[in-house]
Amino acid sequence: MLSKLAFRNMKRSAKDYLVYILTMTVVTALMYAFSSLIFQNGLSVHFEVEGLMEVMIGLATVFIMLIVAWLINYMVRFMLEKRSSEFGIYLLLGIKKKMVSRLYIRENILLGGVAFFFGLILGVLFQQVLLSIMYAMVRMEYHLHIAFHKGTILMTVLCYAGCYGIALFKCRRKFKKMNIHDFMNAKRQNEEIKEKHEGMKRLLFPLSIFFIFLFWTVFGSLSNTLEIILFLIGLVLTIYLFYIGLSAWIICYVRKKGNGIYKGQNLFLLRQFASKVRTMQFTMGTLTALFTLALMGASYALMFSEYENTVLEDKFPFDVQVYSRNIKDDFADERAVIDENGTPSEYYSYHIYTDQDDQVNTWMLTHLNAWGTMYRNADGSPNMPEIEAFLKDENVYYQYDTYMGISDYNYLRKMLGYKEITINPDEYLVQVKARLCEEVQEIGKDLQIGDASGKNLLSFAGIVSDSFSQDGHNGADYIIIVPDAVLERMTPFYKELVVDMEGEIPVDLQRKLSDLTEEERTDMSDELNDDTVEDDIRCGSDNIIVYVVVSMVRENLIPEVKYMLASIIIPLFYIGLVFVSVAVTVLSVQQLSDSAKYRFRYDVLAKLGLWRREIHQLILKQLTAYYLCPAILAIVISGKMILFVSRLFVISTGVPVFAGSFFLKSILLFFGIYLVYFIVTYVGFKRNIEER
Repeated sequence: MLSKLAFRNMKRSAKDYLVYILTMTVVTALMYAFSSLIFQNGLSVHFEVEGLMEVMIGLATVFIMLIVAWLINYMVRFMLEKRSSEFGIYLLLGIKKKMVSRLYIRENILLGGVAFFFGLILGVLFQQVLLSIMYAMVRMEYHLHIAFHKGTILMTVLCYAGCYGIALFKCRRKFKKMNIHDFMNAKRQNEEIKEKHEGMKRLLFPLSIFFIFLFWTVFGSLSNTLEIILFLIGLVLTIYLFYIGLSAWIICYVRKKGNGIYKGQNLFLLRQFASKVRTMQFTMGTLTALFTLALMGASYALMFSEYENTVLEDKFPFDVQVYSRNIKDDFADERAVIDENGTPSEYYSYHIYTDQDDQVNTWMLTHLNAWGTMYRNADGSPNMPEIEAFLKDENVYYQYDTYMGISDYNYLRKMLGYKEITINPDEYLVQVKARLCEEVQEIGKDLQIGDASGKNLLSFAGIVSDSFSQDGHNGADYIIIVPDAVLERMTPFYKELVVDMEGEIPVDLQRKLSDLTEEERTDMSDELNDDTVEDDIRCGSDNIIVYVVVSMVRENLIPEVKYMLASIIIPLFYIGLVFVSVAVTVLSVQQLSDSAKYRFRYDVLAKLGLWRREIHQLILKQLTAYYLCPAILAIVISGKMILFVSRLFVISTGVPVFAGSFFLKSILLFFGIYLVYFIVTYVGFKRNIEER
C-alpha cells in the first residue's frame, strides 16, 4: 500500500517538478561523463603529466557535489513545505509520523532513481562527445567506443547517492521535530511577509551598491592576500544584504506612493517582486554567488582555450630544439637518440652570445607592462640593486643580454620558411615575441650597442616579431641580432641545436630526450657533489602559462601542453555548467510551483479588464525581473574580477583578442542556458494559470 502510494505521488511530483528532474538527469549525465575521465582516460598514458586530469576532475567533483547536495536539500525541503498540509491531514487521519516520513523519503528516492537511470543513459552519450573533443584537442584520432568501467559507475553512484542521502537524512530529522500544527502552518509561514524596520533596511540597498562600486574601483590595487580575502568576504556579505535592502526599498517606495506605481501594472509587479525577494533573499544571494562563479569559471576556461587555439602553435616553431649551457657541447648523445628514433633531414648548431652587460634586460624590466613600475625608482630611473638581484635569483631573463649573429639568424629563418633579413655592418635589430612588439617600439632610442671594436655605436634597424622559440632557447623574450663581426668581441653564452625532421615523429621522442637531459644533470651533480644542479634556461616574462624545457619536440610538446590546458579548461566548464543549471533550476521551480497561487491573482486582473495578451505581457515582465535580478548582479560583480584577470592574461600570453571578449562570450554562453529555462518556465507558467 505504502509503495503504491509513493509511486503515485512520485508520478505527480515528476509532473510538477519536471524542470528539477531534467536538471538532475543532466547533472547525472555530466557526473558520469566527467568521472569517466578519471577511470577511462586513455590519453593520460601518452603524456608526462599523467594524473593531472584526474586530480582536476576530482577537485571539480568535490565542488559540484556540494552544490548538487544543496540543490537536492533545497528541493526536498521546498516540496515538503508545499505538501505540508497534505502530510498534516495524514497525521490527523491517524497515520503514524514515521510512516509519513518513510512515504515522503520513498517518493524522493523513486524520483531521484528515475533521474539517475535516464542520466546514466545520457551520460554514455556525453562521454563519447567529451572524449571526441579531448582527442581532437591533442591531435589524436578517436574511434567511437562504448565501454563501462566499474570505477566510473561506482563514483557516479556514490556522488549521487551521497548528495541525496544527506538531504533525506536532514529531511527525516525535520520530520521528527514537526507536529500536526507545524505541518498545517508550514506553508502559510513560508508565505508570510514580515515588514518590520523597512526604513532602516532600505539603507542596505544604496550601501550595497556603494560597496560594489568601491569593489570595482579598488580591486586591482589591493596589495596583499589579506586585503583581497577581507574584501571578498565583504563582497559576499554585500550580495546577501543587497536583496534585503532591495526588498525594503521597493516596499518603502510603494508605501510612499511613488509616481511609478500608478503606471500600467507596476504596483502589482512591484509588490509581487518585493514579496518574492523577501521570502527568497538568502536563496537569491546564493544563486547570485553561483552565477558569479559560473561566469568566472567559463571566462577563465575561454582564456586558456584561446591561448591553445592562437598562441600555442607558435611557441615551438622548430621540429626539434635542444639547449645546452655547455658551449662546447657537440650534442652527440642527442643526435644518436634522434637518429635512432626518427628521420632527421638537417642538423644545425649555433651559439647564443653575450657582452656580459644587462642594458637590454634593464630596459625590458622597466618598460614592459608585465613589470609595471616594480623595478623603477620614484623618479622613473631603473632600480639597479633590485634588477641585479632579480636577474640573479629569478628564472625570467638571463643574467646577461643575449645576442645572435645575422648569419645564424638568417639560417634559422630559412629553416622556418621566413624571408631573409639584411642589415648593414653598422646596424642591429631586435627579435622579440609577437606579444611584445608594440611595447618595445622605442627600445632603439635607449640601447647603446657597440660595433666590433666596441667604440662606435650600431644603429637600430628595427624590430622583428616572427615566431622564433624565445622561451629560453633563442633568448628569453628577446634576442639582439648583430653583424657577425660584432660577435668577435663577445663571449659564447650557451649553445643550441635545431633539427628538421622528415616523416612522422615518434610520440616518445620528447621523453627520451628529456631522460637524456636528466642523466646528464645527474652526472654533473655527482661530479660537482651537488644534488641541486639544474639547467639555467629562462622563460621570459610569460607568467600565467609557462612551459620551458631543455629539449623540445614540436609534435610531442604541442599535444602535451594541450592536454595540460584541457585539464584546466574541461573542469572549469564542468563546474560552470552545473552551477548555472542548478541556479536556474531553483528559479524555475519557484515560479512554476507558485503559478497555482498566482492563478487567482491573474484571474482577478482578468475580471478587472486586462486582456489575455496583457496578462501574458505581465507574466513576461514578472519572470524577466525575477530572472534578471541575480544574473545582472552576478555580471556586475564577476565583471571586475574577470576583466582584471583577462587583461593580465592578454598581456602575459599575447592572445590576439580584446580582453573583454572572454567575459562577453561567457555571458552569451550561459544566457543561452538561461534562455532555455526561461522559455520553459514562461510556457509552463502560462499553462498553469490558464488551467481550470
